[in-house]
Parts: sequence; structure tokens; C-alpha cells
Amino acid sequence: MLKIESFNLLPSFMTNTWLLWNDETHYALLIDPAAPDKKLIEIIKDNNLQVTAIVNTHGHGDHIGGNSYFKDAFGCPIMIHEDDANMLINNKKNLSEFMGTPMTSYPADRLLKDNDIIEMGPDKIRVIHTPGHTPGGICLLVDKLLISGDTLFEMSIGRTDFPGGNHQMIIDSIREKLFVLPDDTVVFPGHGPRTSIGMEKQNNPFLRG
Repeated sequence: MLKIESFNLLPSFMTNTWLLWNDETHYALLIDPAAPDKKLIEIIKDNNLQVTAIVNTHGHGDHIGGNSYFKDAFGCPIMIHEDDANMLINNKKNLSEFMGTPMTSYPADRLLKDNDIIEMGPDKIRVIHTPGHTPGGICLLVDKLLISGDTLFEMSIGRTDFPGGNHQMIIDSIREKLFVLPDDTVVFPGHGPRTSIGMEKQNNPFLRG
């Protein structure tokens, strides 16, 4: 059975770092590790989880700050969409310099594309390219669980006023790639509480009409 839990590793940005795992196989994905965190390592080890990959939904500093730390801890590959890959190694492009804490990550081990499959043991997670917040923003879909990064939030959408952002592109990404999913698909965003596709189709003020 798949399970997912959020961890707030960077309180100043309230970024959701998601741990997705199968409690039968014990394979796991670490998604958007915002910062180094010893306690999360202990939780992963205490539950005998095997982290098969670190996946970044996009390249902003508040979503990649723990990449190198957790890669060193677990020896797993870092994955990000090819259009955001250069953000990992450039603190201006990942905006961390402007956040006041310049940082970079190890470079990506795998560059992702739309409809790629990430294997987590027998579970297969589909990559959905949803540009708009950044050129290489992605969502991750498995069963009826959607990890939406900073594309779709509860009653909101990702900012598009940063370099590389595009408002019409994020609207198109959500309408054409996310709102075609079943209404009962649960959405786990990069910030804020979980929601659902049906809830956002009916109520999100940025996407009505």
C-alpha cells in the first residue's frame, strides 16, 4: 500500500518535502527535500525504507536545498526535468542567492521528460511536465495520488513572476494535463494543505471560467 507524508524541513518557506513509500516493499521516493535534516534520515532508517531516488518537481532553492545531503546519506540518484537541470548548479537561477542563502546541489543524475516513468520498486510513477512556474516544472502521478510541486495549490496556483515563469503556460498546464485526471485524485502540493482535482476544478479562483 502506498503512503505519503510531508515534512517541513525549511520553516521559513513552509515547503512540503514529501516522502512517498510502499509499506510492503519498503521502496521510497524523497521529493523536494528542502534542507538537510537528520531527523528525517532517522525516520527513513527506522522504517527500513530504501530511497530509490530524490526527485525535484522544479529547481527553486526551497525545493532542492537537501539534495546533496540526502544523496550522500542514501546514495540515490537526483532527478529533475531537463529544462530545470541548470538550476541545480546555479544559485542565481535557483533563486537561493536572492533568498539570502546561496546554495547549489549536486547535478542531476537523470534528466526527466514528460511521460517518463520513475520506478519505485514495482510501483511506477508517471512524470507530467507542467511548465509555467518554471520551464521544467513537473507533477508526479501514481494511482490517484498527484504530487503537484508548485504548479497547483489549494485554491491557488504557482507564482509566475519569477524568471522563467509564464502565467498562461501554467494555466494551460493545469487545465490540459491535471484537470483531465479523475476528480477524486488527491493533490499533494509543494506548499500548503492537500486538496483534490475535483475541488480545484470547482473552486480554484484562478481556473474558473
